[in-house]
This record gives sequence, structure tokens and C-alpha cells, in this order.
Amino acid sequence: MGKFQNKTVVVTGGNSGIGLAAVKGFLREGANVVFSGRRQEALDEVSKDLEGNFKAVLADQANPADNKKLIDAAVDTYGKIDVVFANAGVAQFAPADQINEDFFDNQFNINIKGPAFLVKEAIPNLNDGGNIIFNTSIVHQKGFEGAGVYSATKGALRAYARVLTTELAPRNIRVNSIAPGPIGTPIYDKMGMTEDQIQEMGSSFAQHVPLKRFGESEEVAEGVLFLASGEASYVNGIELEIDGGMSQI
Repeated sequence: MGKFQNKTVVVTGGNSGIGLAAVKGFLREGANVVFSGRRQEALDEVSKDLEGNFKAVLADQANPADNKKLIDAAVDTYGKIDVVFANAGVAQFAPADQINEDFFDNQFNINIKGPAFLVKEAIPNLNDGGNIIFNTSIVHQKGFEGAGVYSATKGALRAYARVLTTELAPRNIRVNSIAPGPIGTPIYDKMGMTEDQIQEMGSSFAQHVPLKRFGESEEVAEGVLFLASGEASYVNGIELEIDGGMSQI
């Protein structure tokens, strides 16, 4: 029997990268998984290879109505929820004197407004003793050039998680975050940069990692599964850096 047998897990941005790796991990451990993505074709494609009890839902984390739709789909299909992994996010880079309102709003809507309203909808439907896990980033701990708005969204999410840890403690609901460093995911393809710029940035990031490499989505997903499991029953309110040591030196 898997660690999450008879448990229901909700994952946003579950059609690629860290989210998909987490979906596969939870399914492997016996969970019922409801996951979202913004493109139906991507959801259909990944669903072909998944095994277990799951439901894919077309939903945009930036849209509060879609967050309600996702939670309603999970409850209607499997009953009350045990784990929420607010994973979906976007990263865009620009110097502070070159940002515009759309650049700012897009990242804040997806990276902090979305998780906040996802959690709002989830709380009444979470079992006592459940788990909420956020995907932050080590960027808010550092001062990466051009990452001002992106870092601000992740710093806000970390602060939000701290408050939520206190608010949900009476129900024994644990709230934790994973903070990835450079991970090989499709997020780099969505930054609005050329392939050469992405490669140059990736090489620069890797040089600052003590292990001298990018991490893999599966390595982050294992951290998510740990935080959601009974093995982490006394782990609460933390941000777990999964970054090859980049934030530590």
C-alpha cells in the first residue's frame, strides 16, 4: 500500500515540469490526484501516460473562478482533500527600469494571487491534519539581476505561507514550501527570451551551484512528497531549499 492510499491530492500546473513529476509521484504512492493546466492539449497528452486514479482539469491558477472550479472538481470526484500543492508559476526577467504593468500584473496574478485564492477555496474542503505546500523559489533569498518582480512574488508567497501556518494550526493542517534552485523545467521556455539568452543564463546559474548542475523535476517532487507525508509530521512552516546548495553559500 502506498503512502497516500485513499488520500486526495490537488496539484496546480500538473501537466509539465515539477508539477507533473509530483503528480506521477503521488499516483505511484496510491493517491487520487486532481491536477490542472492551462492548455487542454497538454493535459490530454500527459494523461495518456498516467496510471492510477486521476482527473485533469483545464484551469488557470491566475483566475479565482478557475481555482474554485479545480477544488470543486476534486471534491465532486473524490471527496474532501488531503494535500494541496500550489505549484503553477511563471518567471519573467527584466531590469527595474524596463518593466511595464502587464509584466508586473501577470507574475503577481499567477504567482501569489492565484495560490491565495486556491487556498481560500481549498480550506473548507481540507481534512483536518491535511497539508498545503507552496512552490516558492530561492530567488527571493538572493539578488539576481532582472528578477525584481519575480523575486517579489515569491517573497510574498513565502510570507503568506508563514501566516497560513499560524491560521491553520488549530486544525493540525501543516503548511510548508519548497524552494527550487535552477531546475530543468519548461518554465525557462516561457520567459520571453531567445534560446541563446536562456542557455547563457542557465550556464551562469549552474556555475553558482556547488553541485555544478541543474536539478531535475523529480528531485524537487521527492521533497514535495516528503513534506506531504506522515514522515514529515513535525515539519511545519518551513521553506525547504532544493537547490544543490546554491542558497547556502
